[in-house]
Amino acid sequence: MGFFDKKQARLKRKRRIRKHITGTAERPRLSVFRSARHIYAQVIDDTRGVTLAAASSVEKVVKENAELSAAKGKQETAGAVGKLIAERSIEKGVNKVVFDRNGFLYHGRVKAVSEGARKAGLDF
Repeated sequence: MGFFDKKQARLKRKRRIRKHITGTAERPRLSVFRSARHIYAQVIDDTRGVTLAAASSVEKVVKENAELSAAKGKQETAGAVGKLIAERSIEKGVNKVVFDRNGFLYHGRVKAVSEGARKAGLDF
């Protein structure tokens, strides 16, 4: 299976998931994107088309903090990004979200983001 086959399969899964999952003002969508090196998370209100909160492993906050650094591993970093996105969304008054794995399998770093967000107080 080549790169394009894998990407097409993920995009196909993404379309299938997004048919059923939409973020509302009461329950926005927590979308996760995973690249080879980094992980990104956004809380999105699809009715208005607005990103309410965002966090990623690229940010200085995550990079500088020794306990969250990539030196510990990608999964620990992903968990820290989950915690950070939860804190930022709770600040904005969002406590409940719908999890959108974006076509990625619920495993590894994607799972770590959701568990980190749950531990920080976000309700799925």
